[in-house]
Amino acid sequence: MAMRVALRCLSANFSRRPPQLCSAARTRLPWRSDTTRTHGTTSVLSAALKFTEKHEWVRVESGTVTVGISNYAQEALGDVVYCGLPEVGQRLEQLEEFGALESVKAASELYSPLAGEVTEINTALADNPGLVNKACYEEGWLIKMTMEQPAELDGLMDQAAYDKFIKSLEA
Repeated sequence: MAMRVALRCLSANFSRRPPQLCSAARTRLPWRSDTTRTHGTTSVLSAALKFTEKHEWVRVESGTVTVGISNYAQEALGDVVYCGLPEVGQRLEQLEEFGALESVKAASELYSPLAGEVTEINTALADNPGLVNKACYEEGWLIKMTMEQPAELDGLMDQAAYDKFIKSLEA
């Protein structure tokens, strides 16, 4: 059904008569002028994440920890042009520096949110460091690692606490 509507709209652009809008394009979305835009990091993907005060995020899936930087951090950095990441097998302590991101505006160190061993690095970032900007919670992840002390997760912020933390920085 949706394909038929799309084809009908597309074929209207190739006819000799003036183009007509399909019914979906004529629908106006309501705009509320009393809404304000917030600069949080909330998204469907970030809902299950934990965050550090250094703006790294952690997602735990089947015992593997994936680490990246938050949307707030990637926006502050600007266009990332280089990712320096650790070697697979490197053991990290919590809050230990493990790499760096360089952008056209600045450079920023990366800190391990948990203690553990690096099991994988995102090799796609070597050729395309801009993935950190385009999809920081998806393809722009940095490393995967083991988790030696699950209790360390309790010291990290959930989404609501991280949003509150960001607002305190902007105040």
